[in-house]
Amino acid sequence: MIVRSWLFVPGDSERKLARGAENPADALVLDLEDSVSKDRQQIARDAVRAFMLAHRDRSRQQLWVRITPLDTPTSLPDLAAVMQGAPDGIVLPKVTSSAQVDALGHCLSALEAREGLAPGSTRIHAVATETAASLLTFHTYLSNPSPRLTAMSWGGEDLAAALGASDNRDPDTGGYDDPYRLAKSLCLAAARAIGAQAVGTVHVDYKDAVGLERDCRRDRRAGFVGKLAIHPDQSAIINRAFTPSDDELAYARRVVELFERNPGLGVVGLEGKMLDMPHLKQARNIIALAERFGASGAAGP
Repeated sequence: MIVRSWLFVPGDSERKLARGAENPADALVLDLEDSVSKDRQQIARDAVRAFMLAHRDRSRQQLWVRITPLDTPTSLPDLAAVMQGAPDGIVLPKVTSSAQVDALGHCLSALEAREGLAPGSTRIHAVATETAASLLTFHTYLSNPSPRLTAMSWGGEDLAAALGASDNRDPDTGGYDDPYRLAKSLCLAAARAIGAQAVGTVHVDYKDAVGLERDCRRDRRAGFVGKLAIHPDQSAIINRAFTPSDDELAYARRVVELFERNPGLGVVGLEGKMLDMPHLKQARNIIALAERFGASGAAGP
């Protein structure tokens, strides 16, 4: 299932966890990493596990858990503590290559067996660009990718620290500097190549609703299908931006109807444009998204 909005929620705050359940986000990322101090790690694990056990119905909102990086001593205790709650998936930060995704998959197989969960039911979302090495290892995802790996996102903040940069923005344009544009492009290409969901990075200025919507629409045009959120107010904006508009849906239906009226043709004309099989596939994807989430009613981007 496509996830448009991924809202991070501190795992050690029962109040914020409860508010997250009422948020329109498609998925909550119950956080055991950056938003939790070391002395509250066990408190967060217990709270996250209890929250998942109390929210077993995931038909409206998925529950994922971001653990600490796999090469730290806290990651396995994180997993052991939360798997009882049957998370929909694990968000894996600071990934360096697909080898860490595979290693996490082996851990999940053992823990699924311990908890009586269906084998392979716990998916993986890799935050794939937070280390310097990660920019050089995207090719490793292309050979025999893990079937658990269903989403990939990128990040510019931790990457800037890893690269020793003082900032990740071009001072003249305000846009991301070259290494971070590369990270975004590689993440998108790798995700699309293996059939995983490509997820856009956070919009750090949580008060800038206009900028967030512009960022979402830019991501969607590029090929991303969802976005990370760091504030509850961002979820609705992300959902709207990544849901097909009424105009898009109407056009997609015209494309599908045109091909159906002309079976056997690989190319058709519509409004002065030549359309072929990729356009038909895109139209069908838009219709499927609209049926899943409902058209937004907003003007097309």
